[in-house]
Amino acid sequence: MASGRGRQTVRDMVLSMTVIVLFAAVIYVFIPHDDSKDPLQRVDYSVELKSARRAAPYPLAAPQGLPETWKATSVTYRGDGRHGAAWHLGFLDPDREYVAVEQSDGKPETFVTSVSRGAERTDRTQRINGEEWVRYEGEKYDALVREEDDHTTVVLGTASYERLTTMAAALETS
Repeated sequence: MASGRGRQTVRDMVLSMTVIVLFAAVIYVFIPHDDSKDPLQRVDYSVELKSARRAAPYPLAAPQGLPETWKATSVTYRGDGRHGAAWHLGFLDPDREYVAVEQSDGKPETFVTSVSRGAERTDRTQRINGEEWVRYEGEKYDALVREEDDHTTVVLGTASYERLTTMAAALETS
């Protein structure tokens, strides 16, 4: 008697699972979904930028005049993070490569190493809008770094130095 009961329980469980799988398949087939849509949504960082500019102890940079083909994907400001007051603004460039603007009033060496994932300073510099930027090269990210008296600005990413330069040239602090 016990063995018949065990077979019945297994059979009921298999039938239940079959019904659930069929139900899920029907939902998947008949509920519209668009796999061609980009899963990364464009973010509007204007409100966060205004709020962070009021709170930050240094002038925050954000790009002005980039074409629509540049897509903002992330924004954060932390007034008391492990690197001090830190600003982050992430983008995808027209080639879908990552480019970010990172700023902090923390210790420059520690901050640059952290956000660039270990990129190393090179002897190469370049002038962008009259300012000198130092090139860093890394396995994950390359970067352009500008140190000022009270903060450090880093433009980094998987994009080419040409795209990093485009971002750095677009930065404004007003």
